Amino acid sequence: MDVSVTMWVSTILVLIALIVADFFIGGRKPHEVSIKEAGIWTAVWVALAVLFGGFLWWHSGGKPAGEFFAGYITEKSLSVDNLFVFILIMGKFAVPRIYQQRVLMFGVIIALVLRAVFIAGGAALVSEFSWVFFIFGGFLIWTAWKLVKEARAEEEDEEFEENRVLKSITRRFPATEDYRGTRLFVRENGRRLITPMLIVMLAIGTTDVLFALDSIPAIFGLTQDPFIVFTANAFALMGLRQLYFLIGGLLKKLVHLSYGLSVILGFIGVKLVLHAAHEAGATWAPEIGIPFSLGFIVVVLAITTFTSLRASKKAEQAEREKLDA
Repeated sequence: MDVSVTMWVSTILVLIALIVADFFIGGRKPHEVSIKEAGIWTAVWVALAVLFGGFLWWHSGGKPAGEFFAGYITEKSLSVDNLFVFILIMGKFAVPRIYQQRVLMFGVIIALVLRAVFIAGGAALVSEFSWVFFIFGGFLIWTAWKLVKEARAEEEDEEFEENRVLKSITRRFPATEDYRGTRLFVRENGRRLITPMLIVMLAIGTTDVLFALDSIPAIFGLTQDPFIVFTANAFALMGLRQLYFLIGGLLKKLVHLSYGLSVILGFIGVKLVLHAAHEAGATWAPEIGIPFSLGFIVVVLAITTFTSLRASKKAEQAEREKLDA
């Protein structure tokens, strides 16, 4: 897809305008987010993603649009797994509910900026070295197997551990013990202190980088167009805050999510390896098209959701019967 500088700049400006509008309409005043509000904003962000995909179809044809939708759905499904960790972070730092929306908004913005750096680096590698697809594919297959092992381990007492960047900041900069509204810095007794609000925002943003290690190679397995990779990530991340409040209570019911994600990552990993082999001159290596990839991802997510909800319902029923006995 041939993307001009004007289109890049226009797209980034529109995304910034959407983030600003989101902040002033729904996130400027700290408050507890209701299910209704989260549902409306989730629908808005999904509709905006669909409209953008339609624009790509009109502007450049079905192939870029199909790549965008495949990448968007993949990134969106992988971001749901991020929400488990976000819940752990909120609990770790005891974030009051009225401030959680603000934390997520700026945490996601930090994550988006860091992902843009990852995407630029990945695009440079892909354009120069086709063999990097072997590395990306192998990494995704390994990640898929790791997800299966973690799901089978059934670790219930999972805790959030601060990453090195966060530990370095908390060691070097003194912080207040309690929240001071939405303020990030305060001055007390002549000293400038950071607040837990800033720390938890950085925790959300920097922790997302760990998730980008598998999500960025995954989307490069669906498209090598940096513009589509960036926009799919942007739309998936920008609706993540509302999704947190909408399905936060349902996350525990998605008991088979890790298995579904492992299948998707494994599939894309195989697709990358076959693509790399094809680029290296292996005529036996088939190229898996976007229509098949998109259909496969949607079917896996649908089956995973259905089996998860069914298993959760059976477990709840068994628990009730046990209590009644």
